[in-house]
Amino acid sequence: MNTSFFPCAGSRALHAPTRREFIYGLGTSLGSVALTSLLAAEQTGPLAPKAQQLPAKAKNCIFLMMEGGPSHIDTFDPKPVLEKLHLKEFTREGKQKSAMESGKRYYVKSPFKFAQHGQSGAWMSEPWQHLASVADELCFFRGCQVDSVNHPTAMYQMNCGNRFGGDPAIGAWVTYGLGSVNQDLPGFVVLPEISYPQGGSANWSNGYLPAQFQGTPLRPKGSPILDLQPPQGIASDHQRANLDLLAQLNTRHAESHPWHDELRARMHNYELAFRMQTQVPETLDLSTEDEKTKAMYGIGSDGSDATDAFGRKCLLARKLVEKGVRFVQLYAGTWDSHDYIERAHGNLIHQVDQPIAALIKDLKQRGLLEDTLIVWCGEFGRTPDNGVRGGTAYGRDHNPKAMTIWLAGGGCKAGHTIGSTDDRGMEAVEEVHHVRDLHVTLLRLLGLNDNKLTIYHAGRFKQLSQFGGQVIEKLIA
Repeated sequence: MNTSFFPCAGSRALHAPTRREFIYGLGTSLGSVALTSLLAAEQTGPLAPKAQQLPAKAKNCIFLMMEGGPSHIDTFDPKPVLEKLHLKEFTREGKQKSAMESGKRYYVKSPFKFAQHGQSGAWMSEPWQHLASVADELCFFRGCQVDSVNHPTAMYQMNCGNRFGGDPAIGAWVTYGLGSVNQDLPGFVVLPEISYPQGGSANWSNGYLPAQFQGTPLRPKGSPILDLQPPQGIASDHQRANLDLLAQLNTRHAESHPWHDELRARMHNYELAFRMQTQVPETLDLSTEDEKTKAMYGIGSDGSDATDAFGRKCLLARKLVEKGVRFVQLYAGTWDSHDYIERAHGNLIHQVDQPIAALIKDLKQRGLLEDTLIVWCGEFGRTPDNGVRGGTAYGRDHNPKAMTIWLAGGGCKAGHTIGSTDDRGMEAVEEVHHVRDLHVTLLRLLGLNDNKLTIYHAGRFKQLSQFGGQVIEKLIA
């Protein structure tokens, strides 16, 4: 059985699992008997559910990553002053971080009209036709800032807290702190595009956490997991016997090499892969959903439309959290609109608008929204201007100092807009917080304390925020 889609010996796992963690998941097979004789009799796996460190409503998270940097100015943060400044040229003064910020520039107004929605009066641009219907479920945050203007480093910082990669993703930290309800599925699942985001799979790495906490990506086309089912003619009891024999051999090796935590991870993932053969096909089968539900998510019959593709991800995310998966991250790419932002952002919003609104409504009607924290963000925002470079193509450059992030469900302060940017949308000016504070707040909404959710590595205790952060209390109901 091919289990290469799971973290194993190739993953960085410098923290040895406990004796309890080692024996989980082998049932009552001969392999489990051998392991029990070596270790302890208790059965507690590395992904077994753990109590929250702090009282909180959210028990799981769906993280919607709009890779490329969506423009806050053209989505949720209108800037009327740009109407007057449109096409006015200028040269930005002072030392700039990158070439795209320097030189001759011109202001760009938003091509979209804005309107307020819901009792909260949330601002949204006109392409958001469906999300407007759930405006009062959303908590908008306009005060977040990051450090990098480059996509890979900004993606790493938003996902992992570190611009340079190699650290655990937020999904890995959450499953490390809370475990997962369903022991027959991975605790951290990723739904990427066909092309991985900039920075690649390091965006959902376990980093220096044990290998079991790495995100498991599901393929967007074809079989979500390759080689999930055994070859023809290999029965379940045959597989079980092979795993039992393998467990006995690995146990002997582990007795002589107790520091090889990669072996423990590999043994755990062989067993998880075996159990997934019964759980995964049922969970990933969207044909069991009624036609009304699929239509609500924008899922058609041919699967060719981009809305259909993202709708399938959103519906699958609901099914996964319903099955007890702790953290699900969805990717929607190509928001990097340096040119023709009306066409580019208009199409991108159309692709995700209906599925996201359906996800919120579906979770709410099933009584799951209160338990599920939804996060919508990119790696940074965009500038109110563009560089003069031989033509006028109304787009925007990267902006780490201003962006809009919104939350829904999970105990966030729904129906509020927190923080603000200046009149041109260039920089956050009210309730300004570094991304480390956002990470600390997301953990807090999930019942985790960033200062206690640590692991000893490379001579010190490490945490998601790197060196600690401040909870943004205004985002919490």
